[in-house]
Amino acid sequence: MRSPTYPHLPARGLRAVLVLALTAAFAAAVPVAEAQTPAPIAAKPYMGWSSWSMQSSKYPGLNDQGDYSYLTEANVLKQTDALASKLKKYGYDYVNIDAGWWMDWTWKQGYDQYGRQKADPARFPSGMKAVADHIHAKGLKAGIYLPVGLEKGAYGEGRTPIWNAEGCTTADIVYPDLRTTNGWDSSYKLDFDRPCAQKYIDSQAQLLAGWGYDFLKLDGVGPGSGKSGDQYDNVADVAAWHQAIAATGRPIHLEASWSLDYGHAADWQKYTNGWRIDTDVECYCNTLVSWENSVDDRWDDTPAWTGKAGPGGWNDLDSLDVGNGAMDGLTKAERQSYATLWAIAKSPLFTGDDITKLDDYGLSLLTNSEVIGVDQSDNPPARPVTASDPQQVWAAKNADGTYTVALFNLAASPAAVTADWTALGFTGKASVRDLWNHEDLGSFQNKITEALPAHGSRLFTVTPKGSALASTGYEAEASGNTLSGNASVAGCDACSGAKKVGNLYLGGKLTFNNVVVDKAGTYLVKVAYVSGDSRPATVSANAGGGTSHKFPSTGDWGTVASVSVPVTLKAGANTISFDSGSGYAPDIDRIDVPKSPR
Repeated sequence: MRSPTYPHLPARGLRAVLVLALTAAFAAAVPVAEAQTPAPIAAKPYMGWSSWSMQSSKYPGLNDQGDYSYLTEANVLKQTDALASKLKKYGYDYVNIDAGWWMDWTWKQGYDQYGRQKADPARFPSGMKAVADHIHAKGLKAGIYLPVGLEKGAYGEGRTPIWNAEGCTTADIVYPDLRTTNGWDSSYKLDFDRPCAQKYIDSQAQLLAGWGYDFLKLDGVGPGSGKSGDQYDNVADVAAWHQAIAATGRPIHLEASWSLDYGHAADWQKYTNGWRIDTDVECYCNTLVSWENSVDDRWDDTPAWTGKAGPGGWNDLDSLDVGNGAMDGLTKAERQSYATLWAIAKSPLFTGDDITKLDDYGLSLLTNSEVIGVDQSDNPPARPVTASDPQQVWAAKNADGTYTVALFNLAASPAAVTADWTALGFTGKASVRDLWNHEDLGSFQNKITEALPAHGSRLFTVTPKGSALASTGYEAEASGNTLSGNASVAGCDACSGAKKVGNLYLGGKLTFNNVVVDKAGTYLVKVAYVSGDSRPATVSANAGGGTSHKFPSTGDWGTVASVSVPVTLKAGANTISFDSGSGYAPDIDRIDVPKSPR
């Protein structure tokens, strides 16, 4: 910014006068003790509201001017005011405007003279800066959306100049063959070997910063978004946005979307503050979401990413649409389970509901201080401690020695779910607090069992009062074990003993021999394994009938995770087998068998 001109004073004298005056004014108005350092971006998962769920839905009355027409200035401001009055005090502070703000009712795009998205005058008559100003006036933060790449409509036959980049046009920022990119092939791929490409991203970032936006969702990013290959590799775009945002001097949260490639997790961590790990949660139907499409997918897709989340960058599970039963399209049990998983996974908590019409139950879910506390705490995300079967237990060990424990019944009918302290690593007594109901349940010996409705859940804090679990370990690669079919020993840097047994497919089988226990009973055996995707294995003992368990993905073939599975053993020596059957099973690192049964 240039200094104002005062022609009656010499420049040097003017500078001295201004410095003295501003210094005195600052010292008088702002005591040094009150100076505050802004909180780092994404120190905790962000919370707020997003427009996309209602834009994408066919729920009656939402999009009365055609598909995606819900997105208007009036509706955004209405939700802003409702967020400020109902949810702000609980930590919800982002208002995120999603796709379409630069498009008319027919989805025709608008751009300024520099090929940058321009607000549609019918949707946003006051312009995007005025909307951000209104959001800020409510003590909230403003979010906005862009697709990755140069949108085709902005190309202008390659003659469109780039703002603040003399000699650069849109022809100078893309590949000469105009190869497309992003999840919809709606943009030309930027060529960052050409300096003008970074200049274009800089120009977009400066525009958003000038309008006062605090958040950018960059969408259609690959690898991911349903695409792979060099044409859809947008890591360079994300890095360019990271650089451009830093150059604006404005703290802007950068969120990359959608269903991003796990193999590039280190890039998403380096350049962004959050990354969508899955598809859209919305069903694009007559409700906002449905259980089958695709809320329930998150129980399978989240575990691999658990270790990637932390301050500065979080695994984004997408919108949390639990605030209005009729509009959401879910049962009460499903809404609670949905919110429970988001909280224990430490996903951003942003709802896509109509905040002006939250029902009492939805409001109680979105404002439960203890559940929000799980999401916003400094403790790690939870992950499965049992196999990914219809009845599951997820847990995280907290810094204070307690455990966050969630029970899920993902079956379509009621079932009991047991959290056994053995799976958490201790035995004996533990006190249990019910977080949804704000109730201390008392002390429980060795386990807690709850009868849950279809798609139901419970969420607890468990405080151990017993002792550390004693167990005996058995390595998969031990020479006394039996390998059948294709099964073979392989190196594994992350594994115990630096080896594992792999190639458990199409009849491949691993049998641990001479597994000795003192008492007959059912033992919760901890299985350390490696699996780049979710895979089943049939687990059996002593050549008896086996049970198939699904092992959640560890993300890649170099990462080890563990879950516990029940195995019935006899007193004395036993065999425990992992059989791939006609499919593909995970690689096995080792098992740990408790000293005593459940």
